[in-house]
Amino acid sequence: MDSIKTIYLDHAATTPVRKEVLDEMIPYFSRLFGNPSGIYSLSQTSRAVLDDSRETIANVLGCSPQEVIFTSGGTESDNMAIKGVALGLKDLGNHIITTNVEHHAVLHTCKQLETMGFEITYLPVDKYGLVHLDQVEEAITERTILVSVMLANNEIGSIMPIKEISNVVKNKSSELGTRVFFHTDAVQGAGYLDINVDDLGVDLMSLSGHKIYGPKGVGVLFMRKNTPYENLINGGGQERDRRSGTENVPGIIGMSKALELVQKERELLSLNAAKLRDRVISGIFDSLSDVYLNGHPTLRLPNNANFSFKNIEGEPILLGLDFENICVSSGSACSTSSLEPSHVLTAIGRSHDLARSSLRISFGKDNSIEDADKLLSSLIKLINKLRSNSNFIKQ
Repeated sequence: MDSIKTIYLDHAATTPVRKEVLDEMIPYFSRLFGNPSGIYSLSQTSRAVLDDSRETIANVLGCSPQEVIFTSGGTESDNMAIKGVALGLKDLGNHIITTNVEHHAVLHTCKQLETMGFEITYLPVDKYGLVHLDQVEEAITERTILVSVMLANNEIGSIMPIKEISNVVKNKSSELGTRVFFHTDAVQGAGYLDINVDDLGVDLMSLSGHKIYGPKGVGVLFMRKNTPYENLINGGGQERDRRSGTENVPGIIGMSKALELVQKERELLSLNAAKLRDRVISGIFDSLSDVYLNGHPTLRLPNNANFSFKNIEGEPILLGLDFENICVSSGSACSTSSLEPSHVLTAIGRSHDLARSSLRISFGKDNSIEDADKLLSSLIKLINKLRSNSNFIKQ
């Protein structure tokens, strides 16, 4: 019996490792396994490919290879950027600015810094999930040392005006006679948006391999030259003494190859994803009432669509679609152990009930029109069925 096709529409959560990436990685798990810190030929082979990977990523980012730091993923990169710079500048200031819709890797890091004496300003966002430039400017003081604003939101897909924020940060810090560093979490944006660090005007940028068809467990932190920094991980002095530990050579190779490929294909990937996204958005609004699109209607990632459905809990939607072999996710943290709604959705003004009824659809490079149409057909039937079930509490 033929197996039923699984339609995967949760690429914001993770992506499969593409064949070209895996093929590059495989030899370095076994035959070419040398530690890059050794001096013999086997190790120097690993060192050479490590240097090549760093240069490949630097070319994509438009920076120097020495400004590329390999990490275990986006979460570590965010922690290093925020805590490392905060501790490196603690004698000059203790104020950090971020937004209330950041990834938890940023928000929880900031919360930890609050316990260490740092002052954090969490800027609000508008109904589309965007921070306003005047709010950033007003928040900067003589004690501000770092601003961290994500490139694109992982839940609702809204794209922040990073270049404009950078200009505000530079102009205000110049006016105050201080130096404020600027970090962006670009984990969701890589593959769809420009991530040239000079174009964006950032001093630090976080990336993750498994969001761009690379392996899990590897990421990148771009850190501009001469950025004050205190190490979080000490040891053998790898990564120019900024992140010690034997390098994950296969993962780094996979990360660099994946980033190179998605940047080359960025325009085509974006066009195809946007076509599917818009098809689903139109289909849902044409067929269902009491539906809300979360995030900006146009300034959003081309592969992201996030909805809230009135009178329905999110979990039954996920389970119902899973029964149809369709993988999507909810924008809320709703689970058997937590009933707290998504901090992003409540930040944009959704009620707790609507925040708990959300559905995030994120397309990938291999999805087709047939996938989008299957989702639409299954989802419309499911929503109508759930709404007709009197067991569900009306919002």
